[in-house]
Amino acid sequence: MSIIHLDQMQLSLNEVARITNGELFYSGSQIIKNISLDSREIEESTLFIAIKGERFDGHDYIGKAFESGAACILAERIPYKVKGNVILVDSTLDALAALARYYREIVAPFTVAITGSVGKTTTKQFVFSVLNQKYHTHKTAQNFNNEIGLPLTILKMERDVDALVLEMGMSFKGEIAHLSKAAEPDLAIITNIGTSHIENLGSREGIRDAKMEITEGLRPNGRLLLNADEPLLAGRDDAIYVGIDNPDADYRACDMVENATGTTFSIVHAGGKCEKIRINVPGRHNVLNAAFAYAVGSRIGMDDEDIKQGLLEFENVAMRQNIYEFEGKTFIEDCYNASPESMKAGLSVLAKTSSFRGGRKIAVLGNMLELGRFAPQLHREVGHAAAEAKVDRLYCFGADAGDIAEGAVEYGLDPETVFRFPDIFSVAELGAALRNDLKPGDIVLFKASRGVKLERVIENLKG
Repeated sequence: MSIIHLDQMQLSLNEVARITNGELFYSGSQIIKNISLDSREIEESTLFIAIKGERFDGHDYIGKAFESGAACILAERIPYKVKGNVILVDSTLDALAALARYYREIVAPFTVAITGSVGKTTTKQFVFSVLNQKYHTHKTAQNFNNEIGLPLTILKMERDVDALVLEMGMSFKGEIAHLSKAAEPDLAIITNIGTSHIENLGSREGIRDAKMEITEGLRPNGRLLLNADEPLLAGRDDAIYVGIDNPDADYRACDMVENATGTTFSIVHAGGKCEKIRINVPGRHNVLNAAFAYAVGSRIGMDDEDIKQGLLEFENVAMRQNIYEFEGKTFIEDCYNASPESMKAGLSVLAKTSSFRGGRKIAVLGNMLELGRFAPQLHREVGHAAAEAKVDRLYCFGADAGDIAEGAVEYGLDPETVFRFPDIFSVAELGAALRNDLKPGDIVLFKASRGVKLERVIENLKG
């Protein structure tokens, strides 16, 4: 996490205290030009913010930050015998969000916030690619979509940014509300309601309610964009609906034609019909993600040709359904995260890619995390989907993935084609099995939750 240089903005300690609703102690005449959450990354005029994370507590490093030359510390408590400029706040996370909100108000970009159980990162990339055709656009990088990463994303944007695209992730109730209030979006998107984090939220209705918190920071004239094909999101008069199946959607994708390198489709909306839209990725789910981006471009007043060019120039992030050739095989590398919905979408892409290119369908599937008591059944459902996709080989990696194997066999997959590797540290064993099995022309899907680190198997396979 690099130090953040506040582009052309300098704050006095009194201003920082006012913005964060904090109390300033030992005040010197310091000016803040930089912000850091890492005591090892301190420069002149740096405000060190002590954040308590899962593994480290920034308060334990306040002394180190002062030794490194921090101008001021923003903290929830003052360690014994530490002397220097300190701004004391109730919550450093809330203070970080307040600083981000203050800076966003100064830059005043048109802001799009995106959440959803599946597809939020891909939708973010599509929206960025569209808006960047006409506007200087800043977006969430990597996985900076939580209560620390989102404020840092805002603080890192340049002063001349016109548009801001923010991804919002969550695990618990209340997190999206916190992020939305920091972002104050002009447009808020909910891509879908799945089963990710159902362990914490109890039901899909609970997940929906947590996602709907994105409206809590919506600007007075802001609009909400929802998936028209999701019944749990139906019935809001204040929403703009984007979909494929629902004929009443405000923006509806249709005329889809897929081939080995992507998808062509049209979008029907109140203003007419935009035809021959091209995205260089396969999959019905990606058409929906692109349709959200089209709706954003349309709402902000962009013309169809600019929007279409933006969609064509879309680039996915690393390990997100990255399709490439390796030694005569086609790899679909999708190791960034996984849920039952995205697993099924990945298997659909595997089947369609095989139908276009020929070759055996090989699925290497790992554990899906944070499903709690629903995990066995949801893993079995993924096994059902693997059987329906008629995969030629199914490799299951991790203890929970054993339920994927069971579900696949239940639905008719030949047990002789299903292989179990219950230990996620058996990377070499799985890599060796794949090396012995794979043939030129095979299509291979790799997908699991981020914690499984399934890319290790790909690296081992490549030698």
